[in-house]
This record gives sequence, C-alpha cells and structure tokens, in this order.
Amino acid sequence: MTSTTDRFRAAVESRDLTALDDLFTEDVRFYSPVKFKPFEGRPMVIGLCSVLFRTFEEFRYVGRLDGTGETADGKEAPSEILVFRAMVNGKQIHGLDLLQFDESGRIKEFTVMVRPLSAVQTMADAVFAGLVADGLVPAPAEG
Repeated sequence: MTSTTDRFRAAVESRDLTALDDLFTEDVRFYSPVKFKPFEGRPMVIGLCSVLFRTFEEFRYVGRLDGTGETADGKEAPSEILVFRAMVNGKQIHGLDLLQFDESGRIKEFTVMVRPLSAVQTMADAVFAGLVADGLVPAPAEG
C-alpha cells in the first residue's frame, strides 16, 4: 500500500493538484516560512500549492525522515519530513516539508522551512505575487 507521504511526493513531483486534494484534511493548516499565521483550509492550501508549483524551479526531494511530533494543538501525531532543493528566481533553496497526519492518515498540518534567508525573501516575494495574481490574497494598498 502506498503511504500518504509517497502519494504526496508523487503529486508534488508531477505537479498534480488533483492528486493533492484527497491527501489533505478539510481543515488542513499550512505553516509558511514567510507568514506568521497559517494558511487554513483545503481550498486555500491547494491554491497555495498551485502558486508554489509555478514558483519553484528544478524542484526535487533529496531525503526523507519519519517519526512523531507535536502539532499546533499540543497533540502527538505521526509525522514525516521530506527534504528538498529547488531554485526560485536564480536563488537555490534548501528546505523541509514537515507533514503531520490525522488518525485517518490525511495531512492535517503542513509546515515548510527553507534556507538561506536571501532565498526566503526571494521566495516570499514570488509567492506573494502569485497569491495576488490568483486572487487568494488581496493586493497591497497603493499610496
């Protein structure tokens, strides 16, 4: 049987948003390295993934770790980490996707951590522009 992590990895590597839809809980939370509050809910997280798929170039997973970890609500949950490398606007990014699962094996929390700081800022600018372009967040007020 293919695990949720295997299915997630295959969906990300093939940039298949439809395949991701079934992997997230309805109330999934996505913790971004560039935003204090999480993105919440499956439609928002799928929309964010669409932007990320367009933003990351040469994306590839290079490692995997598993275990357990505490979720935002203070409960212990099965967890897996996928280590990745990618490019964003000419900057190399090294990062981690931390996936935490509910009792049914769906992803309930998804945390992304990236380095170095210069790449984080480049990524933040590119992702924000994509979110605005897709109507997922409002454009900043001018003036």
